[in-house]
Amino acid sequence: MIQTIDFGDSCSGNVLVQPVDEYDLSTIENEIRVIKELSGEDFLLRAVPVKDWNSDLSPWEAPPVFGKNGFGDGAAATLESILDLCADGTKTYFLGGYSLAGLFSLWAAFKTGVFAGVAAASPSVWFPGFDGFVRENTLLCRKVYLSLGDREEKTRNPVMATVGGRIKEIHGVLTARGTECVLEWNEGNHFKEPDIRTAKAFSWLLTRE
Repeated sequence: MIQTIDFGDSCSGNVLVQPVDEYDLSTIENEIRVIKELSGEDFLLRAVPVKDWNSDLSPWEAPPVFGKNGFGDGAAATLESILDLCADGTKTYFLGGYSLAGLFSLWAAFKTGVFAGVAAASPSVWFPGFDGFVRENTLLCRKVYLSLGDREEKTRNPVMATVGGRIKEIHGVLTARGTECVLEWNEGNHFKEPDIRTAKAFSWLLTRE
């Protein structure tokens, strides 16, 4: 069984599952506080520490986009481990995260119907081939929250600069197919207030009927 760090009410029927790195964990208490303030709901947040971010959350291999490290294809194994945490049929599960964890969460919702909703905060939808994957596959959850910083596409990196157009396209595709999907724009670049953005994403899911 994958190791998690749990926060909140272990008896709650709402379970938020979030892949995290060390930085996420350093701000997660504030994230939880904001979720409670915005949603007014009880929940259990299960933080899933990720050892190799670029490999464990990537759906398929891709060349480096920044730096020297490319992307692996470990998402399937990570999802399999996460699904072991979601075996209680009396609970409602939501999967979400920030950046590549947001991309992973969105990808996972095309692979399983276990999750009632996905919280994709500033997801890395610039990931090579992901736009085609969305067009060619069927989403298996009912609700999707998407967000992006209004300066994230303003970058010299030609791959990452596609993120604005890609997220608009994905929002359009999902909405046209009948998914309850929102796209929220935040101020700033990719590194501004990831805990707040993730909290807003999960809060939106918790407060939908």
